[in-house]
Amino acid sequence: MSTVTLKGNPFNTVGALPSVGESAADFRLVKTDLSETTLADYKGSRLVLNIFPSVDTPTCAMSVRKFNEQVSKLENTKVLCVSADLPFAAARFCGAEGIENVATGSSFRSNFGTDYGVEFVDGPLTGLLSRSVVVLDENGKVIYTEQVTETADEPDYDAAIAAL
Repeated sequence: MSTVTLKGNPFNTVGALPSVGESAADFRLVKTDLSETTLADYKGSRLVLNIFPSVDTPTCAMSVRKFNEQVSKLENTKVLCVSADLPFAAARFCGAEGIENVATGSSFRSNFGTDYGVEFVDGPLTGLLSRSVVVLDENGKVIYTEQVTETADEPDYDAAIAAL
């Protein structure tokens, strides 16, 4: 279990992020067209998992914009933005914002939050995902993790990109 805050108030997640050096857990997430995506879909590419509570909050939306901008400059790298938002919300946001360089995956019918240790288990965000970044190499090995300690803060984009 990890503890993070929201505006200074502590809340817990179901576990801890995967450790650097271990193989990432497989996942099944729902894309905006309601098909599923899995970890295997990204084999051979470096992958940034941009995990957050909801695209309909300012900080979460900013993380999608920032990674969308930065990933276009990187070779053999993909970003998957993961939240419990319904796929329709992600499609609406990405369409309205012109987001084209990242993919989205909804955890609404999966164990992603538990498997990656990021699902909130108490507080007002119970059931949503803690703001985190997990970077994987081409073989699905974890090479960087960050769980943002204050949920309202943005992740360290530069550190995530540097890990690549």
